[in-house]
This record gives sequence, structure tokens and C-alpha cells, in this order.
Amino acid sequence: MAPHERVRSVLENRLTQRVIIAVIIVNAVTIGCETSSALMERAGGFLHVVDRVALGIFALELAARLYAYRGAFFKDPWNWFDAVIVTLALIPASGPTSILRALRILRALRLLSVVPSMRRVVSALLAAVPGMASIIGLLVLLIYIAAVIATKLFGDIAPDRFDELPRSLFTLFQIMTGDDWGNTAQTVMEHKPWAWIFFIVYILMSTFVALNLFIAVVVNAMNDAEPSPAENRAEVELRELKEDMAVLNAKLDRLLARPNGHQPRSRTPA
Repeated sequence: MAPHERVRSVLENRLTQRVIIAVIIVNAVTIGCETSSALMERAGGFLHVVDRVALGIFALELAARLYAYRGAFFKDPWNWFDAVIVTLALIPASGPTSILRALRILRALRLLSVVPSMRRVVSALLAAVPGMASIIGLLVLLIYIAAVIATKLFGDIAPDRFDELPRSLFTLFQIMTGDDWGNTAQTVMEHKPWAWIFFIVYILMSTFVALNLFIAVVVNAMNDAEPSPAENRAEVELRELKEDMAVLNAKLDRLLARPNGHQPRSRTPA
């Protein structure tokens, strides 16, 4: 077995993957602890050492993957994702309030590339983007039309919420999320009692129709990304086959490495 193949088998080992996951989680916890001034006074040095060790492990693992997969490394988008995260972490950050120092928590996003189930979730969300784009466009159009109507009808009644189009857009976005829409409606209805029709129709169209369509597209994409039992069995069988092939290759390498003097001599008939 070639050296880069040995490195690849180590990287693909379940124990190695679990160790990387544990390092990511521990590093995320230590970065969170660094936000506490009390913890930094008592264990700041230890937290800094843990952070440096974790960063070293990430860099070493990334270099090992680059060596093991060679050109195939750059064909996987997840490898580019990990490379960007680790590179940002390697850039020195000056000052406790540096943006790069705050962005160190992005290392926790490496769980997305290491944990297979999380990778499937992200892949499903990306696959749902075309469908979500259409629904988002519909939702934006609905909010814009409602904002223009609300500005014309309620701008003089509630100027703090509907005096201009940008403010009306923000107010209607709040109403769509259910934030304080009752008080807004009551304020307008004190002057125009029929305004409840506008708010009820808007909430039904934005929340119960558009947002539910949005959720339906995401759920459908998640179901499509979920592997079937047959695919799970095939993945397990493929993993076992790779392990068996690695064992056979190791045995073959040992046989080929034996000197000629240790090989049994064939007997010639007398």
C-alpha cells in the first residue's frame, strides 16, 4: 500500500473522525469560555493552549487530507470549506476585539463537513434553493404590495409605523413573524375599524400560505436527501469492502517485500 493510501485509510477510520469531532466540540466550548472575563482571569492560559492545540490538529488534518487525496482534494467542495475555515483561523488576530478573533468560532462549522448527517442536511438545503427562491420572490412581492397599500391607508394614522415605505416594509415584516401585530392593528383600528380585514388577509397570505410553502419545500428536500435502508446497507458493505481491500493490499505488500532467499525452492525431478 502506498504511503498516501495509508494516510487516507487513517483519515477515513471511524476513530479518527470521532477524534476530530471531539476536538471541534472542545474547541468551540473553549472559545465560548473565552467570552467570560472571570474564566479568562482564572484559566486564560489553559484556554489559549487548548485553542492552539486544536488549531494545530485542524491544520495537520487538513495537510494530511491534501497529501492523501492529492488532486481529488480540490474536487470536493467540503474540502474547500474546511480549507477556508482553517486558513481564517491561522491568520493572526490583533487585539481582543479583532473581527478575526471573533470569527474563530467559525471552526465549529467544521462539524457540517465531518458529521455525515449534517452534510446531508446542508446538501438538502442547497438542493431546495431553486424552490425556495420562487417562494421568497412571492413573499417579497406580497410584502411590497401590502406595504404600499398600508402606507397610503394608514400613514397619517400611525406615522411611527406606516409613514414611509421602508418603515411600512419593516412593520409588515414584524407582523409576518407575529411580533406585536395585535398592538399595531389596534392602533389603526381605533381610527379605521375595518382595518382588521387588511391585517387578517395579510397574515393569512404571508404566514399561513407563503411560509408554510417555504417549510414544505425544505421538508421535501430533506426527505429526498435522507438515504434509504438499501443505500445505508450499500454504504456499510462498501466500507467493509474497502477495509478488506486494505488488509489484502497490506498482505500483498508484505509478500512482495520478502527477499528471494526466503521463497520456497521448487524441487526438480531426479
